[in-house]
Amino acid sequence: MPITFDNSYARLPPRFFAPAHPLRSPSPTLIRINAALAVELGFDPEWLGSTAGLDMLSGRSIAEGAEPIAQAYAGHQFGNLVPQLGDGRAILLGEVIDGAGRRRDVQLKGAGRTAFSRGGDGRAALGPVLREYLVSEAMAALGVPTTRALAAVTTGEPVVRETVLPGAMLTRVASSHIRVGTFQYFAAREDVEAIRLLADHVIVRHYPAAATEERPYRALLDAVINAQAHLVARWLLLGFIHGVMNTDNMSVAGETIDYGPCAFMDAYDPATVFSSIDRTGRYAYGNQPRIAHWNLTRLAEALLPLLDEDQDAAVEEAQDALGGYGSLFEQAYFGGLRRKIGLMSEERGDVELINTLLTRMTENEVDFTLSFRALGRAALGEDEPARALFIDPTAFDAWTSEWRSRLSRDGQDAEARRRAMEQVNPAFIPRNHHVEAMIAAAVERQDFSRFDRMLDVLSRPYEDQPGAEDLATPPQPHERVAATFCGT
Repeated sequence: MPITFDNSYARLPPRFFAPAHPLRSPSPTLIRINAALAVELGFDPEWLGSTAGLDMLSGRSIAEGAEPIAQAYAGHQFGNLVPQLGDGRAILLGEVIDGAGRRRDVQLKGAGRTAFSRGGDGRAALGPVLREYLVSEAMAALGVPTTRALAAVTTGEPVVRETVLPGAMLTRVASSHIRVGTFQYFAAREDVEAIRLLADHVIVRHYPAAATEERPYRALLDAVINAQAHLVARWLLLGFIHGVMNTDNMSVAGETIDYGPCAFMDAYDPATVFSSIDRTGRYAYGNQPRIAHWNLTRLAEALLPLLDEDQDAAVEEAQDALGGYGSLFEQAYFGGLRRKIGLMSEERGDVELINTLLTRMTENEVDFTLSFRALGRAALGEDEPARALFIDPTAFDAWTSEWRSRLSRDGQDAEARRRAMEQVNPAFIPRNHHVEAMIAAAVERQDFSRFDRMLDVLSRPYEDQPGAEDLATPPQPHERVAATFCGT
């Protein structure tokens, strides 16, 4: 049976969104249904795979209770404010209450033109749909807060980009699709009433504890800052690069959203950039914490009228909240790095020990994921797998002597330490060259076997999986991916 939608966002005033109707796919074909997520949401996977379900997933029919809308928002794009963006190729069908009682958005991405399309066709090509499905589900399995993929379909209609490509739609699930840019949209219009309504909506939906605080809007700002600090720390701990950290791509729910030119780093280097449109390195791997703070500052600016009636007092309140970001991020990041190198306790010299390792990894072009995974074996005295990753193995040798001295004061059993390290250091990530090969196979030959295999392996990223070793290996020089693309 289909599920009934309930749409709290559509009950906000009309200026928050525009009615939209999904483009009817002429001859849709199902690529994949995320059966486990479907059950979690209350959907019957068999119904989703039926003709009626496929019609909903491809825009051919509107499910009971759905009220399709395109959300309005603004955003700073590479530092420049665009006062009106909005959903230009995504349509929110509505919200469902999942099995845990949580309200979740269900959105069609690539569903055609909306009032916010700004001249675009509103459609999506197959490659970006497969990339977002695969990477978002991998992120979920890695334990990172993220939007999810419920289904992917081909539309049976070509999409014209640099070339003619097969069209597709992604059904995306999120705690909500409310962004920093949503607040900026109303701030740009000096619509304080709308900012208050939006803030109240976010508090009810995401941060209900803030409602009981003496200053609920300050509590809301604190909660979003905390969520984003921990989210970006998780990205860095896994070598993930978002690619386009514009304020319209920053969820106030603290979830990773909008997987455009994203990628996972191979060789560790904080200056790594993959996005083809990030020509200045604004969103490089190592810049992500700073940019998150910059984006949160834009949120604080939008919330100023709610923080205090006196402008100077409101600014002081915002600055006080933002001042806590650095310690929140560092605690999450360095705490995570301690666990990655096998430490459960904390000492003053740990940060220097960690930074020394990272510096030597950069100098030796060491693969980020493989090196930390191999440290688990090094904790048992098996150094060679990690040592062999360094151009100059003596750089690893010099570091391990200090590391082992520190481990001796940590008080863990060696085997227990290895198991703990392997629970935070994945064996598998979505390697860029494999993602590109998967997309090429699907686009050029309609072969989805690579997609299915990668999804299966990446659903268990912390497990050693015999027979899947090829998906764990970094690229050969001729396989390296130099740039990733947004796909709009």
